[in-house]
Amino acid sequence: MPPADNTPGLVNDAQVNVELTISASQVVVIGAGFSGITAGIRLLQRVRNLDLTIYEANAGVGGTLWTNRYPGLACDIPAHSYQLTFAENPNWSAFYPPGPEIREYLGSVVDKYKLMPYIKLQHKLIRSEYDEQTGKWQLTIQRAILEPTGQSNTEDFFDTADVLITAIGILSRWQWPDIQGLETFQGKVVHSAQWETGEGDNSPTAKWEDTVKGWKDRKVAVVGVGSSAIQIVPSLQPKVAHLSNFVRGKTWISSVFGQSLIAEISKNEGASNYEYTDEDKKRFLDAKVYNEYRKKIERDVNAALHQATLLGNPMQEGARKLFRAEMIRRLAKRPWIADHLLPDFAVACRRLTPGPGYLEALCEDNVEFVPDAIKQVTLSGIETVDGRHRDFDIIICATGFDISWKLPFPFIGRGGITINEKHHPHPRTYLSVAVDGFPNWFCLLGPNSVGAGSLLIVMERQVDYAVQVVLKLQRERMKSIEVKKEAIDDFDEYLESYFPKTVFGSKCKSWYKMGKEEGRVVAVWPGSPLHAVYALAHPRWEDYNYEPLDPGVKNRFYWLGDGSTMADTIPGVDSSWYLDPKAVDVPPGYGPCPSLIISHRLALNIV
Repeated sequence: MPPADNTPGLVNDAQVNVELTISASQVVVIGAGFSGITAGIRLLQRVRNLDLTIYEANAGVGGTLWTNRYPGLACDIPAHSYQLTFAENPNWSAFYPPGPEIREYLGSVVDKYKLMPYIKLQHKLIRSEYDEQTGKWQLTIQRAILEPTGQSNTEDFFDTADVLITAIGILSRWQWPDIQGLETFQGKVVHSAQWETGEGDNSPTAKWEDTVKGWKDRKVAVVGVGSSAIQIVPSLQPKVAHLSNFVRGKTWISSVFGQSLIAEISKNEGASNYEYTDEDKKRFLDAKVYNEYRKKIERDVNAALHQATLLGNPMQEGARKLFRAEMIRRLAKRPWIADHLLPDFAVACRRLTPGPGYLEALCEDNVEFVPDAIKQVTLSGIETVDGRHRDFDIIICATGFDISWKLPFPFIGRGGITINEKHHPHPRTYLSVAVDGFPNWFCLLGPNSVGAGSLLIVMERQVDYAVQVVLKLQRERMKSIEVKKEAIDDFDEYLESYFPKTVFGSKCKSWYKMGKEEGRVVAVWPGSPLHAVYALAHPRWEDYNYEPLDPGVKNRFYWLGDGSTMADTIPGVDSSWYLDPKAVDVPPGYGPCPSLIISHRLALNIV
C-alpha cells in the first residue's frame, strides 16, 4: 500500500489503487448546508485527482440553519434521525433540540472531516453557463471583500467546473409576502428567515432571547401558520404584551413524531419532548445500543409517514381522526379556533408540523387568533377585510418564500436555454438529480426530492449518485454526460400517474405545488424515501448521452490505455491490493448473503 495521503479531508481506500491513470476533475459544489457538506466529504473520500471547491454565500456553514435564527427555532424531526448516517452524535441535548445545536453539529462534521480548507465562505454564484466546446461550466462568483477603509464591498471573479453540483436547498430564498402597504409600516418589520430586530447580537451563536429583550411592552403581529410561525408564536407569547397570529389558511397540527418513544423514555404519556440525561448519553456510547436506538427512530419515522400519504390507506384515516381529536382537545379553552384551523383536506397534503405548545399558546390571555384575511398594512398596524384595524409595534412575516423553483441568476445550458425556461411551467427532472440540456450538472434536494420520511438518507444517496457520475467521467475519459430527454419524459409520466393516488394530489395550498391549491406536485419524491434510495442506488447509464474527452476518439474502450494499471507501473503501489481485508468480500458461509437480504428488502413493489 502507498503511504497515506494527508490532504485535508481525504480518506484513503484500497480499492482506488487499481484504477487506471485518470483525468483530473474540477468539481464545484454550491452551498455548504447538509447537502453540500456531505457532497464534499464523499467526493474527497472516493475521488482521486480531484480539485474541489465549495462556494457558500453565507458567512458560515449550515445553509438555512445558519440564516434562520428566529425565536423557538428547533428541529421538528427527532435529532437522532436528523443526522448523517456516517456522522452520528450520541450527545444531542433533547429528542427535539434547538436549531443552533443542529448548526453546531454541522460545524463539528466539517471539522471532523477537515472540510473547511475547501469551503469558500461569502462566495455567491451569480451566473453559470455551460461551454459546449470545452465541456465545462463557466461560473461567475461574487465574493465579499473588506476595503482598506474598512468598508465592506464585493468583487466578481470567474471559475470553471468539469462537474457542477448545486446544493442550495428547497426553501433557501425568502421574500416579503405580497401584502399591500407592508413597506409603509412605521414600526418594525421582521422576516422569520432574516431575523434582525436591531437588538442583541445578530451572530448565529447568539441567543434569540437577547433579540427581543425590549419587547415585553410591545404589541406583535405574527403573519402565517407554517412551521416557522408555529414555533415563533409559543416562544414569543410570554415575552410580549400582546400577540396576534394572522392565519388565512388551515393546517393539521400533528402529534410529535416519536410520541410513543418519548412517552416511553420520559415515563410521561403527555410529554412532547425529552431532554437526554447524562446516563442516556453514556448508554449511547455503546455502539450497538446507540445503533439500535437510531434504527428504532428511523423505523418509526418511515413507517408513520409514507403509508399515511396513500389515499384509502387506513393510516390516513387513522391520522385524520387522531389529529382532529388532539387539536380539539388542545384548543378546549377556545374551541371556536378549531373551526377556522381544522382542514378539510387530507393529512400531509401540506407539510406536517408537530408544533408543541402552539395551540396552547393560542389560548393564552395575551394572544389573539385572527382568521380574517389581511386587507392592508397601514402606518400603524394591520387592517383586515372585515374593516377592523389593529395597532402594532412589530410585524413578523413568518411566510413568504420563493417556491417557484426558478433561480435568481442566469443558469444557462446547451443552446443558450436557461433553467428557468426549462422549468416552465414546472420543473421536469430525471430522478430529481439531472435535467436534459444541462450536461455535467447534478442537483441535490432539488425538485421532487422530499420524501414522506427520512429526508437525509435521500440526500445522501443523491450525493452517492453524483459521486458515481464523477468517477465514471474520470474512469472512461468523458467530456460530458447528459440525461436523455426520453428518460425525463418517462420519469415525468411516472410522476403524473403516481401523485393522483396520494394525498399530495388532493386540493390544498402547499409549497409542494409551488403555492397552488391544485396542479403539479414539484417538491415530493413519487414514493417513499426507501423507494428513492433504491431508485438512486444503481445509475442507469443507458439513460445518458456521452461525449469523449479526447478529440477524434471513436473507440469506446480508448480509456483502457496501454493495458497497465497504476499498481503495475508505479513503485510502492501494492499489486496485491485485492487481498487486503478491506477489499475482500467474505461470504457468510451459509444461507443468503446479508447484502442480498438487504437488496430484497429494498426491492420495489411492481404493480
